[in-house]
Amino acid sequence: MAAKRGTKTSMKNMEKELLCPVCQEMYKQPLVLPCTHNVCQACAREVLGQQGYVGHGGDPSSEPTSPASTPSTRSPRLSRRTLPKPDRLDRLLKSGFGTYPGRKRGALHPQVIMFPCPACQGDVELGERGLAGLFRNLTLERVVERYRQSVSVGGAILCQLCKPPPLEATKGCTECRATFCNECFKLFHPWGTQKAQHEPTLPTLSFRPKGLMCPDHKEEVTHYCKTCQRLVCQLCRVRRTHSGHKITPVLSAYQALKDKLTKSLTYILGNQDTVQTQICELEETVRHTEVSGQQAKEEVSQLVRGLGAVLEERRASLLQAIEECQQERLARLSAQIQEHRSLLDGSGLVGYAQEVLKETDQPCFVQAAKQLHNRIARATEALQMFRPAASSSFRHCQLDVGREMKLLTELNFLRVPEAPVIDTQRTFAYDQIFLCWRLPPHSPPAWHYTIEFRRTDVPAQPGPTRWQRREEVRGTSALLENPDTGSVYVLRVRGCNKAGYGEYSEDVHLHTPPAPVLHFFLDGRWGTSRERLAISKDQRAVRSVPGLPLLLAAERLLTGCHLSVDVVLGDVAVTQGRSYWACAVDPASYLVKVGVGLESKLQESFQGAPDVISPRYDPDSGHDSGAEDATVEASPPFAFLTIGMGKILLGAGASSNAGLTGRDGPAASCTVPLPPRLGICLDYERGRVSFLDAVSFRGLLECPLDCSGPVCPAFCFIGGGAVQLQEPVGTKPERKVTIGGFAKLD
Repeated sequence: MAAKRGTKTSMKNMEKELLCPVCQEMYKQPLVLPCTHNVCQACAREVLGQQGYVGHGGDPSSEPTSPASTPSTRSPRLSRRTLPKPDRLDRLLKSGFGTYPGRKRGALHPQVIMFPCPACQGDVELGERGLAGLFRNLTLERVVERYRQSVSVGGAILCQLCKPPPLEATKGCTECRATFCNECFKLFHPWGTQKAQHEPTLPTLSFRPKGLMCPDHKEEVTHYCKTCQRLVCQLCRVRRTHSGHKITPVLSAYQALKDKLTKSLTYILGNQDTVQTQICELEETVRHTEVSGQQAKEEVSQLVRGLGAVLEERRASLLQAIEECQQERLARLSAQIQEHRSLLDGSGLVGYAQEVLKETDQPCFVQAAKQLHNRIARATEALQMFRPAASSSFRHCQLDVGREMKLLTELNFLRVPEAPVIDTQRTFAYDQIFLCWRLPPHSPPAWHYTIEFRRTDVPAQPGPTRWQRREEVRGTSALLENPDTGSVYVLRVRGCNKAGYGEYSEDVHLHTPPAPVLHFFLDGRWGTSRERLAISKDQRAVRSVPGLPLLLAAERLLTGCHLSVDVVLGDVAVTQGRSYWACAVDPASYLVKVGVGLESKLQESFQGAPDVISPRYDPDSGHDSGAEDATVEASPPFAFLTIGMGKILLGAGASSNAGLTGRDGPAASCTVPLPPRLGICLDYERGRVSFLDAVSFRGLLECPLDCSGPVCPAFCFIGGGAVQLQEPVGTKPERKVTIGGFAKLD
């Protein structure tokens, strides 16, 4: 009883899962859209009608028409219609002739029907057949029927064939898709006809076929196409639509999907405490959201009121200035009016002047008329050059509020910075990790940034992934010091401003060098033919300028012309441990050798300017990638990688090491493209040298080396060429010539 009660409770709680997103009522003959959402068949027809599609709302179930709807149009021939044979259908489809349901003959551009799915808010393509090409969700129909029975929705089921008032239905017929009372069932299933063989069922409001039928061929589906993610029948398999697709039996798809669903459901049911905890957390978040939202409203209202108060204060100040200017002008104009009124006949100054002219006593007249004459002269001049004492215009009091109106119009909430974009061209790892990024064009500015990084080649610890952080980084670049060698780091960045932290950038993975980085400079005092070697001022780049011997060699190639090898060494020597350095070789270089060698052997071999054309020159005096002697067991004193014209020459032993093989095994010799930077890793104790692609750290060549004495970096040039040492990421290091206890004397 408790189990039944629990089942009824769960059925009642899932009602929202059984509502059609269009009519918000329980599903009635639901159809499965290509986006996997469901919709009632009647609702789908109505939606297509509103979209202007007419004649594409066919019944996907394709069962016989119910006698309750069209009893006069039934024909026994409908049930006896046969489908074409599969082999004939296959020949027609492959030959390109014939049509299929929903396709008009001669239609070059069939109409593709789009259905606006109300669940995912997007347009779903239904194909040319519209609703007729969709499957009915019979499982959902059964769930809806069980739900109706559990909650007693709908009451008694009435007979669909009775004359009003209908009686209560006692039987149902799946073939006729109708409910009957006893009398109507006998009437529509007379003895001696094919309908008499229909098996009665319990009355129901939803009639379903016995099995899921293919909407294209009206046959039971037997397989599942994993490529199209669609159920297919036997005839669908011979269509060109599914040629080359991965098709499995329905039983296999059923078992696999059922196992996945069961496993997921078991996990959810086994973590009910976690679900309840997350629900409590979400409810707490809802409460905080309500409180924070109210606080945000109050803050915005307060700020807007503050803006209003500032505007009101400024308005009063501006109006006061206009009022003062207006009063000043009115006073000046009033005084000017009074002066002009005194010039009228018989009033003011004119009347006084007329009375003074009546004076006959000459000394008295002169005394009074002197001052009067000056006043009359000024009045006359003002009369002749009349101009108002003040302007009536207040144009200088107009306000330009365009900028302020724009600011007020654009007044909006602060936005957090968008996710930064890491510049992969400028971000790299050497002695330190240099990380460079930028914000998207329309992103709000960031006050500072937070960098997070971690190693990916360490065993995972239980719990959440732990990141190392650097807070409040100014600018758009940063240095991460002392990274572990031979590791892979993942880094990400996010910005911060007054609004808070933004989203993280995409993760970028960087490989660190396999050994500690060796810092050195090029020593121009060592080597030969210094007049042809141009070393930069910072002693980190060298260029070989081809001289007269190379021109003569090109002109008289068969006359035994002497051609010299130009050599430059590093100003450090290694006697222990592992060291790594990188350099870039100009792709236009004619022939360059990059590597290491014993300091004593380098001085002996190259101090005398060897001749590469003369037969006395031995190209195998050292170990290089272009010429190897596999029979010599002793380690060579040199190890060089040969680069020429943008290619790297690898010998027979290096081909397999670089992953390059031919049809019959490793190639005798081969070339690979020159990477942007080359890396050299020296293991002094093991007596091994590895040449790497310094960008991807892919191995190019590994060879032995005689480490019985100090080992120096060396660069050889034949013809024109250039080499640039990798600059240290951090500050320029001091020039150190001592490594492992060995010091080179300057």
